[in-house]
Amino acid sequence: MEFTEAYKQTGPCCFSPNSRYVAVANDYRLVIRDTFSFQVVQLFSCLDKISYIEWALDSEYILCGLYKKPMIQAWSLSQPEWTCKIDEGPAGVSYARWSPDSRHILTTSEFQLRLTVWSLLNTACVHVQWPKHGSKGVSFNKDGKFAAICTRRDCKDYVNLLSCQSWEIMGSFAVDTLDLADLEWSPDDSSIVVWDSPLEYKVLIYSPDGRCLFKYQAYECGLGVKTVSWSPCGQFLAIGSYDQMLRVLNHLTWKTFAEFLHLSTVRAPCFAAIFKEIDEPLQLDMSELSLDDNFMPSNYDASEGYISVRYEVMELPVTFPFQKPPADKPNPKQGVGLLAWSKDSQYICTRNDSMPTALWIWDMQRLEVAAILVQKEPIRAAVWDPTCTRLLLCTGSSHLYMWTPSGAFCVCSPLPGFSITDLKWNIDGSCLLLKDKDAFCCATVPPLPESSDYSSDD
Repeated sequence: MEFTEAYKQTGPCCFSPNSRYVAVANDYRLVIRDTFSFQVVQLFSCLDKISYIEWALDSEYILCGLYKKPMIQAWSLSQPEWTCKIDEGPAGVSYARWSPDSRHILTTSEFQLRLTVWSLLNTACVHVQWPKHGSKGVSFNKDGKFAAICTRRDCKDYVNLLSCQSWEIMGSFAVDTLDLADLEWSPDDSSIVVWDSPLEYKVLIYSPDGRCLFKYQAYECGLGVKTVSWSPCGQFLAIGSYDQMLRVLNHLTWKTFAEFLHLSTVRAPCFAAIFKEIDEPLQLDMSELSLDDNFMPSNYDASEGYISVRYEVMELPVTFPFQKPPADKPNPKQGVGLLAWSKDSQYICTRNDSMPTALWIWDMQRLEVAAILVQKEPIRAAVWDPTCTRLLLCTGSSHLYMWTPSGAFCVCSPLPGFSITDLKWNIDGSCLLLKDKDAFCCATVPPLPESSDYSSDD
């Protein structure tokens, strides 16, 4: 892997959908860099500090959320002189997003009073009253022709279907939830999944015309659903719950065909490889060298010298660090809080928040755990390569951790003092964006060989 130098950032950073640019928030400035040369190609000045940025799908426009103001500003890369400012007045703006046609912006006002669709073509706007959430509760189907928007009126949750061409409401139906948490179209556009708040375990599958296809409730009298995700192929629906279990439903009968439990101790028989991150001090005599601190690499420890990080395959039984959440505090850190599918839908990775240092990788063909990665620090983020079966994760250290079906290995960042707290792929899987607290860099990722033979100490 090759790393760029570190660049300053004070907020969100993201690749453009066409992977040609990376947008970076730096206080009130929006910096657009070329992903090949990393030269600044555009610099826009906003009216306040940037809280949120999002690219239009055609990579022509980009919006900035100035939520402290509150207002939205949008910019064009091909027409730098073109500007757009959206101000809801006293209603405020709590969130903004692009429509799939890249020519409309959807904003949600404070206190969820209304959702407004703003046109960049004719400055027209359409209002949807009483949206259920600010940043959630809106989902577009795959071809971008329809939007499903959650609303609430008269103490009842509804799903409104809007045409993304005329923005007229094509239909509306009530859903059987006490407090709807979110919804999502299936990848094949045949159904919409809706799930309730954590206080009520309820997952509902609806057809676009409002028919309830299936109601799923794994248990009662306990905190319920925490994460929900469709597989990319659309055949599976994964549900992570507060009871530390991952359940997978099939799209034909909507029945549960797999249940995976995150055990605090793994015993035989288990055919999964369990990789544990370990430190190995490198014994190098540097007493006769005089180097400035700026030249010290990020894996240098003053008390121990150079530190080499690698994975070691553990033997069973293995017990993972477990954190019991306090019973007197809300939003307990337990249950499946991270859930992500691989591109081919064969693998799914999960993190049980009660064991934040362990990442579980499940094989959906064999219906068993394929590997477990045990880190020294809690896992911050884990993302799949969008082009192949390769998983990357970070823990806030100076290392990147990778897993493929052939094994797991660690990569150290060469940037001094750079701690990786978040990471994102570009769309073709050739480049990674790595974030520190106040800086970011990019790393080029070589394609996987057809027969990967990585060892754990590479």
